[in-house]
Amino acid sequence: MDPQLQALLDKQAITELVHAYCNASDRHDHDKLRELYHPDATDDHGAFFKGLAMEFIDQLPQIQAPMEILHHNVTTVNLALEVDYAEGEIYVLAFHKVRTEEGTLDLMIGGRYFDKYAKRAGQWKFSERAVVADWATITSPSAVDLSHPLIDGSHLGCPGPQDPSYSFFRLLRRGERTK
Repeated sequence: MDPQLQALLDKQAITELVHAYCNASDRHDHDKLRELYHPDATDDHGAFFKGLAMEFIDQLPQIQAPMEILHHNVTTVNLALEVDYAEGEIYVLAFHKVRTEEGTLDLMIGGRYFDKYAKRAGQWKFSERAVVADWATITSPSAVDLSHPLIDGSHLGCPGPQDPSYSFFRLLRRGERTK
């Protein structure tokens, strides 16, 4: 295959991997998240967690339990390829609505993922991910109001299989990476 065409295909596959991570995180879809990492991959969330990605995913149900809303938005994607190895600096805006003992708060983080990817058995997956926060804004109490009359009757997203996307889509299925 033409090397330029292969590079485009590889970059597209990695971009889809990054977006699948955001979707799986936002929907609390831990089965799907596991598919995105190689078994020996690592994850570095700073003092929050550093170790094997599968161990981090094991802890996510408890970590995400108070998170009523997670919404990751990828902005800038910088990728560099070298055969079956790639690196990415991925800019992300991540919104969190979190329940606390005092009520709910909004946390908006602007940051980056420092990623290393490996293509094994023809499939790109994360081999290493580090999360960097560049800025954060906290609003307490939460400014989110899904009960406002302008929203009345709208389909509302939520974590987990009750999210409307799971009953709507046939191809974008729970626990599976987009093929």
